[in-house]
Amino acid sequence: MNDRATILCRCEDLTREQILACIESGCHTIDEIKRVTRAGMGPCQGRTCRMLIAQELASYYHVPLEEVLMPTFRPPVKPISMGILADAYDKEGEDQ
Repeated sequence: MNDRATILCRCEDLTREQILACIESGCHTIDEIKRVTRAGMGPCQGRTCRMLIAQELASYYHVPLEEVLMPTFRPPVKPISMGILADAYDKEGEDQ
């Protein structure tokens, strides 16, 4: 199997080839790749693919992995059910 066909982002079904094409077209950060491909925007919110994409960026630009700018996260950081949010809202209404 061609390693360029390896899936890097399972949620959005993006291959290494697609990520490399994005990098080769000028993307320098995970956020730029995310805007173009939706990588990291699936149900796992990048927990599966973020480091794989960072490794591709580090390899392509010949920089240490630590120098790759990681994306920012917005709450909730971990997936939660809508029921938890609804319960929180109900409890807030009881205080009034």
